[in-house]
Amino acid sequence: MSRSLRLGISLTAASALIFAACGGGGTRSRGSPVNSRGGAATVNMGTAPDSLDPQLGFTNQAAEADWLAYTGLLTYAHANGQAGTQLIPGLATSLPQISSNGLTYTMTLRPGLTYSNGAPVKASDFPYSLERAMKISWGGKSFFTDYIVGASDYDSGKAPSISGITTNDATGQITIQLIKAYGAFDNILAFPAAGLVPTGTPMNDLGNSPPPGVGSYTITNVVPNQSFTMQRNSRFAVPGIPQGHLQTINVHVQSNTLTEAQQVLNNQADNFDAGDTVPPTLLSQIQSSAGSRFAKETAALTFYFFMNTTTKPFDNPLVRQAVNMAIDRRVLQRLTSGFIAAGCYFLPPQLPGHPMAPCPYGGPNGAPNLTKAKALVQQSGLAGTPITVWGQNRSPRQEFVTYYTSVLNQLGFNATAKIIQSSLYFTTIGNASTNPQTGFADWSQDFPNPSDFYLLLDGTAIQPVKNQNFSMVNDPQIQASLAKLYPVPATQLSSVASDWQQLDQYVAKQAYEAVFGYEQVPKFMSNRINFSSAVFHPLYYNDWSSWELKG
Repeated sequence: MSRSLRLGISLTAASALIFAACGGGGTRSRGSPVNSRGGAATVNMGTAPDSLDPQLGFTNQAAEADWLAYTGLLTYAHANGQAGTQLIPGLATSLPQISSNGLTYTMTLRPGLTYSNGAPVKASDFPYSLERAMKISWGGKSFFTDYIVGASDYDSGKAPSISGITTNDATGQITIQLIKAYGAFDNILAFPAAGLVPTGTPMNDLGNSPPPGVGSYTITNVVPNQSFTMQRNSRFAVPGIPQGHLQTINVHVQSNTLTEAQQVLNNQADNFDAGDTVPPTLLSQIQSSAGSRFAKETAALTFYFFMNTTTKPFDNPLVRQAVNMAIDRRVLQRLTSGFIAAGCYFLPPQLPGHPMAPCPYGGPNGAPNLTKAKALVQQSGLAGTPITVWGQNRSPRQEFVTYYTSVLNQLGFNATAKIIQSSLYFTTIGNASTNPQTGFADWSQDFPNPSDFYLLLDGTAIQPVKNQNFSMVNDPQIQASLAKLYPVPATQLSSVASDWQQLDQYVAKQAYEAVFGYEQVPKFMSNRINFSSAVFHPLYYNDWSSWELKG
């Protein structure tokens, strides 16, 4: 998900709330009166959420809905740009009190909170919600198991609960004990997966009938892989968090990007999925309305091809180097209508730690070195190896894989593309039984810290289902660097930026991934929505709670 330097720890709760209040609105255009409450809008999504269950969803499409329906103890300001990266209190009364050694976090639940079904919210619902995320194998559960005392034992079945979290339902106090300091732990508390659900919520995927939550909207009427509805929650009132303007938001999955864009252009739908690419045939027509209904937004988002380092031929570093030499990133850039900036490093330019050094296997904007790449493949002795290349049936991601497959064949492999439904893609390639060799992947930040991206290269994060480390990287040098860098507080990230740069340069030299660029995303809306006040959030993209209909 999205994804600027996190400053939340250094802000007081009061100043963070000011950011939130400023970000919820925006300047309204003269001559475009808006309705402050009510009405309905239609959202187009190019890909269905992987799950609308807050403790399972781990894609941008899931988070875009879940962060409005499942508020965590902490959350983010509803604001554009860097202001949107500010952590603010959510269901907690204030930002956490953190012990001097960084191992104890203490918060107090706001009194009088209720779920969307009217049930009271209890402090003990917090550890239950995290336990539920682990039991149903949320893809980021290592953020809990690696750091919270007793979480790993609970996850493995050795303990009946997480011993490191204690709560008091009478006072609302919540105390979390960590095994080791983690500078971004307060960001983990802001994950939708850490959003509260009632104790006793079944521990299985409820994506088709999401559980009650605490948020400005509730998710209803789910038709799997087709549609769902966001209904304004009249019970919700938390200081600093918008209650939402629209009464109803109808979300429809529209996998054909041409149809998706045409519907928004014709005001038949109100929003184009920011995760999709604007079709080249409509780009100039859409861009002509820049400022009133279209803008390019910068996102901390990396596009890459993963290469499974535990299977042939990608267990051989010469093959991985050859792939990085042979890919023409200019071709891939053209497939996105120019919406990506070519690059070779895993950390995107928006994050501290993005290297400025030349790419180790050729410049991203130059011609590939096929001759040298073919020689490396011959040297590896793995020419002719059969390769299955995984991809999504979504443009231009399918075209990315078609091109990548052709490059592998040019290098002397026997490569075949395997294209599957987008809604099933990441759960399929993240399942150990699939054991994919290579394919397309992307990562958009969940929180503004390099450590979020390194979940995908952290050996301790490999899990049998919902795995995100698709290249199965487990490198002792990476693990040693992460042990040093993970504890650094967000307020001190600039002091270790050079360490992150060195690590990211090492990863590029090992060619664990074939990074090809960083995306700009479209903010494209119908003429029905007040464009100037619609927040484009740096983590969650379109903030539906900021939308207002023109009069």
